[in-house]
Amino acid sequence: MKLLKEFKEFAVKGNMMDMAIGIIIGASFNKVIDVLVKKVFMPPLSLMTDGLNFQDQKYVVREGIIGAEGEILVKEVAVEYGLLFETFLDFLIVGLTVFIVVKAMNKLRNRAQDPKDKVVATPKDIELLSKLTDLMEEQNTLLKK
Repeated sequence: MKLLKEFKEFAVKGNMMDMAIGIIIGASFNKVIDVLVKKVFMPPLSLMTDGLNFQDQKYVVREGIIGAEGEILVKEVAVEYGLLFETFLDFLIVGLTVFIVVKAMNKLRNRAQDPKDKVVATPKDIELLSKLTDLMEEQNTLLKK
């Protein structure tokens, strides 16, 4: 019963919904980045490298052997570094995008927490703490006199 109660508290507080929304947006974002890399970045890069298709690039360790009737006798062993390159490019784009989003959110949060900045509404707790700090400084200056 205690586990069910803890799960209810977790779900009601919004943590579960925030996580679900983040996962859904993350999955969609991954699809966008995948298409961006494969359909937007890779074709010009392939054109600049004289038609080289990065996804098909590999280093063959052992050649495959095909029989007279077309059956595979020995499978090819290869290190497919082209796919690694595309995946690494995906990772760099996702990392850069997440960095930019986090940087923008931190900037907005810092502006919101600055009680002197009237452009963005300051949360009530920060506003009250700021007023309390101002009152304490005023009291300290009066006591020093």
